[in-house]
This record gives sequence, structure tokens and C-alpha cells, in this order.
Amino acid sequence: MVYLIIKELSPSADEVIIVTSSLMKDMNSKTDMYRANAIRVLCRITDGTLLTQIERYLKQAIVDKNPVVASAALVSGIHLLQTNPEIVKRWSNEVQEAVQSRAALVQFHALALLQQIRQNDRLAVSKLVTSLTRGTVRSPLAQCLLIRYTSQVIRESSTQTGDRPFYDFLESCLRHKAEMVIFEAARAITELSGVTSRELTPAITVLQLFLSSSKPVLRFAAVRTLNKFFRKLRNYIFGDGVVGTFELRPSESGSVAMTHPMAVTNCNIDMESLISDQNRSIATLAITTLLKTGNESSVDRLMKQITNFMSDIADEFKIVVVEAIRSLCLKFPLKYRSLMNFLSNILREEGGFEYKKATVDSIVILIRDIPEAKESGLLHLCEFIEDCEFTYLSTQILHFLGIEGPKTTDPSKYIRYIYNRVHLENATVRAAAVSTLAKFGAMVDALKPRIFVLLRRCIFDSDDEVRDRATLYLNTLGGDGEVVETDKEVKTFLFGDLDIPLVNLETSLKNYEPSEEPFDIHSVPKEVKSQPLVEKKAPGKKPAGLGAPPSGPPSTVDAYERLLSSIPEFSNFGKLFKSSAPVELTEAETEYAVNVVKHIFDRHVVFQYNCTNTIPEQLLENVSVNVDASEADDFAEVASKPLRSLPYDTPGQTFVAFEKPEGITAVGKFTNMLRFIVKEVDPSTGEAEEDGVEDEYQLEDLEVVAADFMMKVGVSNFRNAWESMGEDFERVDEYGLGPRESLAEAVSAVINLLGMQPCEGTEVVATNSRSHTCLLSGVSLGNVKVLVRLQFGIEGSRDVAMKLSVRSEDEAIGDAIHEIVSCS
Repeated sequence: MVYLIIKELSPSADEVIIVTSSLMKDMNSKTDMYRANAIRVLCRITDGTLLTQIERYLKQAIVDKNPVVASAALVSGIHLLQTNPEIVKRWSNEVQEAVQSRAALVQFHALALLQQIRQNDRLAVSKLVTSLTRGTVRSPLAQCLLIRYTSQVIRESSTQTGDRPFYDFLESCLRHKAEMVIFEAARAITELSGVTSRELTPAITVLQLFLSSSKPVLRFAAVRTLNKFFRKLRNYIFGDGVVGTFELRPSESGSVAMTHPMAVTNCNIDMESLISDQNRSIATLAITTLLKTGNESSVDRLMKQITNFMSDIADEFKIVVVEAIRSLCLKFPLKYRSLMNFLSNILREEGGFEYKKATVDSIVILIRDIPEAKESGLLHLCEFIEDCEFTYLSTQILHFLGIEGPKTTDPSKYIRYIYNRVHLENATVRAAAVSTLAKFGAMVDALKPRIFVLLRRCIFDSDDEVRDRATLYLNTLGGDGEVVETDKEVKTFLFGDLDIPLVNLETSLKNYEPSEEPFDIHSVPKEVKSQPLVEKKAPGKKPAGLGAPPSGPPSTVDAYERLLSSIPEFSNFGKLFKSSAPVELTEAETEYAVNVVKHIFDRHVVFQYNCTNTIPEQLLENVSVNVDASEADDFAEVASKPLRSLPYDTPGQTFVAFEKPEGITAVGKFTNMLRFIVKEVDPSTGEAEEDGVEDEYQLEDLEVVAADFMMKVGVSNFRNAWESMGEDFERVDEYGLGPRESLAEAVSAVINLLGMQPCEGTEVVATNSRSHTCLLSGVSLGNVKVLVRLQFGIEGSRDVAMKLSVRSEDEAIGDAIHEIVSCS
């Protein structure tokens, strides 16, 4: 435990001498566990100067007969290589000796360190691989590493003549006794570029055997590898012959195209049995692989199997299946009826927002890309919005209907579905339905009189937005139902696609100064800044007088509010009450920098995760944060917005929203896991690889505390504000705060706990003072004004007592503040 504490405390250069001598003594202890731990800790806290003093001990530890000590020294060398590479490179002889160790972990760590020492020398790595492939690597872990290094050498040394060194070694690993080595070799072979039919056959055979293994991990590994490989193969057979790094040699193209479909068929037979696998991850991978590799004749059979399969899996797996079905339909457009009916049926089943959205998006893509599917697809969407519970999806479908519906052979059949939304939905959907009706009236001559009558009924709606839209469209269409030909710009604005962000449009309108020149919508920028930064003005003379703008930067809360209102998932949360300062969730100098801003609404809390990728060689895609709210009972996740792409050194945001009881100060602790797909970036071209790897990164926990629901708002005269508030809703009580270092510490702790604004400088405590009065003011959630008077006293034993007096416009707020203090 002492070793762990020293590692976590990471003492500074001035403090490290206190523990260094003790740790160096432990390095020579007779107890091997002490030696190993001392090495790990010393290498964690030491600098280059001290490292040269203990280098001799570390070299001895690398070749120590005890594997625990040797592994500790090797792992420490891997970490030190990042900060002191020149010193670690001098250990090559000892590390080379450790590679021959009989201990599995020692050999594994030694090989990893040796490769990292030589990684910038391609010839040295090639020699290392040559020597080890001829020898005996006993450790299965080390053998897996060797396979990866061998694959790297093969990729770098393959020639135009087709010579492929070391392939025999990879093939021999397929007969290894360790399953992890067999799998690693099979995966490496399937990922080789310029692969031939003869070279692939043994690897495919091994993976096919793993499909029927009794071990779930082997089944999962096999189906995942086949999924990736067959996707590339399918694209070759039906595509251009080259996909990413996967390409078939011209001399082999005929035989591969003839041979591999049979291999695909044989594996598909085994994978069909995995659809009913108890492990849902395996079943999902199996069904998506079958959908990607199946032929046109197997579509109907697969659809029957998937129908039973869908009811047993979670939404996140259903989304994967839906996307695979969409790809299959685009590949075999003649099968659009059965696939479209399947998507329509699952829309009627129970499911969350993301699942429904993925299904709707798939239908929309099929309508756009397969002309024959347009009429039936639009009807399926119309039927879905009859029972759709998600406002965002309803408005998006109505918007899409307004674009595609008028282009069909019989646009009138959609009018009934659209007009029903005007009567049966909330105001947001009703307004969208009015806009869609107007688009039909503007684009279909035969429907103009009918649309005009329907819009006239909408001007009596109870919602301002619905009435305003109906009136606007009636004036645009004209009294007789005809579009006004002379006002083409207005027609384009009303019925065309708005391809500019609403945040930018709002900003431009606010900055527009009335003049003879009309507002030009083409002047609005189409790019959205990645973060709601405070606007910066160029330095210069400040204007004076009545025409001068107010001093100080624009409100950050306003910037956040504009950002959140532009996101459809959060647009109906109401007015933003407060946004917190960014809370860091990662340490400095880590590969991913993440902080979070807590946005407080009346019934919702939105976490805005600001992410930065600090690795130049990586591109992150589909970035999201998985939030565990098991320690926050009053919160329920209702929406999230992932980040599509996160390039190097370009900040981006992903959001997660939670619902909470209205007007309640709900608190809780949230665990955060950053999830993403990482793609390697070629430094020379700046282009990312086509395929990525799913990964995750643990973030620090986040707490929502009572102070998050209190806005700091000061008052100029606290006494007058206190007296004018009155005693009607005053609540007074006394508390013991226990022993404290000083009275100032106690005052600061209570201010931070309540999150209120100190008034009249009362947050400052006089030196050696035995008593103090602090005045606080603020506005609580619901815009309720609150005033607090704190009276502190400290005894000789350093025990602090406090008298808390609260006055507010709502009695419940005063009770809540007392409850916060009593429970802390």
C-alpha cells in the first residue's frame, strides 16, 4: 500500500529525496516482492539524473532469476523509454538476454521493450523477427507479439514480384497449441495485402473451426475477423477490386473470384447457427456478417431468421442490424419490398430514440437511392408518425415528406396523414405539419386550393408558432391559392432547404443594423465553431457616450444557450438556467483531453463533454461518452449526441442529457467512459485508414451538487434586500461543523457548498478572528431569489459552530438549503 500511495502522490523533485533512499534500499532487499515494487515506484517518480545512479541496479534486475523482478524492470523500461530513451537503449544486451527467458511474462515484456528500442530502425526490426522466427519463443503472449511484428515486416518488405518473406512462419503458427496464437496468426493472414487464395485457405479454415468452439471468446473472435475480411472480399467481387489495403493480385484475381465465394458459403452455413447464440454480441456479429456476405437468393431466408432474432437483443445491437439491412438493400435493390417491409414492421415495435432514428434514416436513404421504393417508403413513414412518440422524428419525417412527397405520382394520398398531425400532436409537430402542407401547395398545382382551405383552418390554432406559419404561408400562396410569381426570393427562402445553422442566422440577425440595404441571408456563415467561445473584438479605441456598447464580454450562458437550442434533441428543454465552469475529467498531458460543462434546465441536466485528441497519428470517429448514473437515482438519461469525427488538435463536443424531477435540487455521482473508433493517420498524406478499431478511455467521475442549481447573483445593498424580503419565509437553525484548520476554511467550505455570491466582501475572514458573519445572495432554480446570513464561531478546540439564516421568495428553497447543510 505504501508503494501504491507513493506512485499516486508522484512527489515533486524537492520531495522525492525523502523516499528515494528508502526505495533504493528496497531494491536490494531479500524479499523479491519488495524489489519489484521498489523498481516500479522508483522509475515512476525518478528523473534523468537519478536514473543514471540506479541504472546498474535496473540492468541487473532485467536478467534477475526471479520473473517478478525481471518483469518489473522491463515494464519500467517501457515507460522510461518515453522520457529517457537514450538511457534505456543502453540496456539492449540485457533485454536481448531476457527475450530468451523461460518465464512467459518476462519473454513477453522483453520482446515488447526490444521492439520499441529498435522500432525506428527497419533493418534492426527485420533482423529481430528473422532471429526469433527461427528460434523458439515459448511464451504464447510473446508469440502473439512476434506475429504482429512479423506482419509489419511483411507489409513493409512485400515486393511487386509477389515475394512474401516470413509467410511460412505465420502459417506454422496456425498449428500452435495455444488458441490465442492460432487466432492471432489467422487474423494476421486475413489482413495481409496482396493476399492469394492459397495463403488464405488455412486461415479461413481455422476461423471456421473456431465458429463451432465451445468457448464464447473464440466464437466472437472468429466471427468478428470473418466479418471484417468478408466485407472487404465482398467489395472486391462486386466492386472495383481494391478496398483500402486489401487488393488481389492480377495473377490471382480469376481464381480468387471463383474460389472465395465457396469459402464464404461454407462459413455462412456455420454462422447461421450462431444467430441463436446465447451471447448477443456473437449473434449480432453473425447476422450482420451474413447480411453483408449473403447473396440475393438468401435474403428472404435471412429475413425470417432475423424477425425472431430482433426481439431478443438490445437497441444498440438492433441499430447494427438495421444498418446492415440498409447496406444489403442498396446492394440488391430488387429486394427492396421485403427489406422495406421488415424496416416498417420494426418501426411499430417498442424501442428507444436512437433505434427508431436509425430505422427512419435507413428508410429515407432507401427512398433516395432506389426510385422504385419511394412511394411505399413514404407511406411507411406516414403510418409511423401516426403513433410516433418522438417529436424530433415526427418533424424530420414531415420535413422529408415536404421534399419528396410532391415529386410522387399521387401526392394527394399523403395530405391526410400530414393534416392529422395538425390536430393530434404537440405544437412543434403541428408547426412542422403546416410547413409541409404549404410545400405541397407551392409545388403541386392541383392541390393548391385544397391546401389553402386547410391552412385557413390552422390560423385559429392555440399556438403562436402554428398560427404565424399558417398566416405567412397563406400570404405567400396568395388569396386564390396561387403562388406569387414575383416574389421568387421569398418562395426560395420559405420552401427551399435552409443550409445554414440557426445559431449563425440568429447571430447575424442580431448584428444587423437597419439601413437601406436589406438583410442578405447569403452573408450568414455556414460553418459552426466547435466551441461556444466568448466573442473577441479587435483591439482599438473604445466608443464613448450613449452609442457605446455595454462593457464586458457577452454572456457565456447566452453562447451555450444558442448552441443547445440549435441541437434538436435539446431544443424543447426550455430556457437554460445555468452553465457550470468546465470540470476537467482527464489529467494534463494525457492522450485525450476531456472536460465537461454542466447545463442546468428546470427538468433536465445536459453534460457537454469538450474533447481534444492530442495524438497526431490518430483520427477518432463516432465519439461518445457512456455515462453510468447508478449513483444518481433522480436522473434518467433521455438523449445523447455523439461526435462524428475528432481530428488531431481540433476540439469537439459530445452531449448526454438527463431528466430529473421538475424544480428539485437533485444530486448524484456519474461515472464516465469515453468511447470511440480510432483510425490510424498516415503522417505523410494526412489521410486516415478506412477501417478503425473500437476503443474506450476511462474518465474521472462527475458529480452534480446542490451548488449547480444556484446562480451567483449579487445585491448592491444586502441589508435593504434582506429587510425587503421580509420574515414570512425565513428559516433559522444552528449547526456544528466539527474541527477545522481555521475559521476561513469553514467559511470557504460553506460558500462552495451553497454556490452563492458573497456580498460586501464578507467572504474575507480577519486573521486570528474568533467569529465572523458572511452574507450570500443568489437565484435558485425557478428564478427564486435567495439571501443567506452565516454567523460563525470557533472554539479553542477548533470546533466551528454556525448559525444559518435563510430568506427566500419560496419557503421550499429555504428548507432545501438547510437540508443541504445538515446532510453535508
